[in-house]
Amino acid sequence: MSTFFLRPCLRRMLSDRGGNFGIMTAILAPVLLGAAGMAIQVGDMLLSKQQLQEAADSAALATATALANGTIQTSEAEAFARKFVAGQMANYLQSGTDIKSTTGVNVQTTTSGNSTSYQVTVSPSYDLTVNPLMQAVGFRTQRLSTSGTTVGGHSQTQGSISMFLALDKSGSMGEDTATVNKEYPTESYTYKCNPYYNKNGKEVWDTCTGTRTNYYTKIQALKIAAGNLFGQLNSADPNAQYVRTGAVSYDIVEYSPSNLAWGTAGVTSYVNALQANGGTNSSGAMNTAYTSLTAKNAAGNDAEDSTHKLKTGQIPKKYIVFMTDGDNNNDSSGGRSYDTLTKATCDTAKSKGIEIYTIAFMAPAGGQALLDYCASDDAHYFQAEKMEDLLAAFKAIGAQASAQVTRLTN
Repeated sequence: MSTFFLRPCLRRMLSDRGGNFGIMTAILAPVLLGAAGMAIQVGDMLLSKQQLQEAADSAALATATALANGTIQTSEAEAFARKFVAGQMANYLQSGTDIKSTTGVNVQTTTSGNSTSYQVTVSPSYDLTVNPLMQAVGFRTQRLSTSGTTVGGHSQTQGSISMFLALDKSGSMGEDTATVNKEYPTESYTYKCNPYYNKNGKEVWDTCTGTRTNYYTKIQALKIAAGNLFGQLNSADPNAQYVRTGAVSYDIVEYSPSNLAWGTAGVTSYVNALQANGGTNSSGAMNTAYTSLTAKNAAGNDAEDSTHKLKTGQIPKKYIVFMTDGDNNNDSSGGRSYDTLTKATCDTAKSKGIEIYTIAFMAPAGGQALLDYCASDDAHYFQAEKMEDLLAAFKAIGAQASAQVTRLTN
């Protein structure tokens, strides 16, 4: 009896279609949400991949260009490229994403004669967090990666230069700077002490010894700064084939110069032998610097140009480096006639295409004004108020001159 009763009930329940939509919706909802999330995510991924590709290409191009221009060295290329990628992607990355550490950089350098090429490959990647719809069906992140490659390079050519230094060695160059001598930071000195009266009733003093801070003198600072300049020129022209240098020193009078010669050995010895003494008169030294660079040979041609052409086939770039720490003095006009003569030489030199670098080293207003006038332009004038400024000035001059000697053509 019970079986007879249940059978119709089961048949009716199994044949009822009233709940199918709810069941199918429950089953298909996750699939539909996942599909919708996938569609949205694919669009986001394509955009992010495009942004990442553009960053990779730009970083590869920027790094190859910087290597070719000499702005960075190969040892710096990896950090440069990673920083560039991070900068390009800064507005697109999700918070906390460190793309620098996941960016690969490969630099291949090829050298043939005087030409160098750089193949730079930048391969950034990062994990992109997916949208909530994708997360609902079990996804968390999607790895994005790409790669960009660029080839850049340069050919290196040598340029010729002739440089003549006119250097002040007046008595004030023996004064101390404010920079402690690194090699000998202290020095011993003697002084009078313990006064007393001798048996004749005369006051006398003992001699005592003390220790005090030892500072570089200005002439010592000049020797170090000039030595750094010569070192830069030697690095650019190790075989002394393209660089000729000379120097003249002055106080109230002009001293015998170190004549123009290949390399820097002669001027290095000359500068290292300078001793501070005397007044200041720059007119003769500047005239010697100018005439040394423009003297004529027996054939009536420019001697310096001919010397370079014979060895390198080039016309040299010519420089004067003019340095003083004081005012011209000891003439009836208080040094002003010396200023006038010096300015006339500077005018003539500049009209002949000679570049004049000037350094006023802890100089008073008159000396600053003279050197500012003589400089080729504002970028060629250096006002050095301390030893570190003097070193920086000579370093900047050395960098400019060395760039002329070693020229890069992309």
